[in-house]
Amino acid sequence: MRDTAAVEVTGLVKRYGDRTAVNGLDLTVRRGTVTAVLGPNGAGKTTTIETCEGYRRPDAGTVRVLGLDPISDATALRPRIGVMLQSGGIYPTVRAAEMLRHTAALHAHPLDVDALIERLGLDGCGRTPYRRLSGGQQQRLALAMAVVGRPELVFLDEPTAGLDPQARRSAWDLVRELRADGVTVVLSTHFMDEAEELSDDVAIIDAGRVIARGSPEELCRGGAENTLRFTGRPGLDLRSLLKALPSGTAAAEPVPGSYRLTGAVDPRLLATVTSWCAQNGVMPDSISVERHTLEDVFLELTGKELRS
Repeated sequence: MRDTAAVEVTGLVKRYGDRTAVNGLDLTVRRGTVTAVLGPNGAGKTTTIETCEGYRRPDAGTVRVLGLDPISDATALRPRIGVMLQSGGIYPTVRAAEMLRHTAALHAHPLDVDALIERLGLDGCGRTPYRRLSGGQQQRLALAMAVVGRPELVFLDEPTAGLDPQARRSAWDLVRELRADGVTVVLSTHFMDEAEELSDDVAIIDAGRVIARGSPEELCRGGAENTLRFTGRPGLDLRSLLKALPSGTAAAEPVPGSYRLTGAVDPRLLATVTSWCAQNGVMPDSISVERHTLEDVFLELTGKELRS
């Protein structure tokens, strides 16, 4: 199942007047996986996801969700997907538990509503009108509504925005359980650690196109060089050290006694550094490896920070 596509987007174009928000975008989401869709503001990420959800009609290209057209096949598709919007879609005066039970009743085999309420920490506010819920409570209710119908595919837009650390971890655990049950998750988030922690695949969108795609590990491995740092006595002979290291490694002493090596940092390089230190009577006070992160990759590719 994981080798087949839950979402297939080919050559997607969407314009708003003279502005092209999405410009020939291609995207495939494998079934049973979590795919994070990342992009700076204005990159076309939200438009792409809303087109997959059936809220926007493409100007060109094709979109297939679970093999169906989100516009012409909307009636058949809607019972099979869950959508968590960043805002809206809930009546402001309705009580939280009532809204969730109403949503559950629209599906043939919903999750246990009471268990989901307890799981997401909504049991203390079930009788509270939506407009009086805190931002975090509203976010948790929107997440519950997206998954209560046991969807085959769920779109989650900023699912942990405004949540405290405990609620955030509960939401992460829920996403993992959805994947374990074979549910496909398309995750839009501004939190790089969330994308790294939860995703099987990451698609980075900028200027209306996918500019990078792969697992978090693949993207981090293919980005900028990693860094190895160690401390020791000042003034070590870095030229001698570089002769022992693989070609392409750079060495510097930015602060006396603090050394930085950049390049292909792997077990072989670490072993070479420690061996060189032993041969030259150097006892490092500390050695650390700084792994290239998904945020590093994102900034290098887009030149922009993610902002909510």
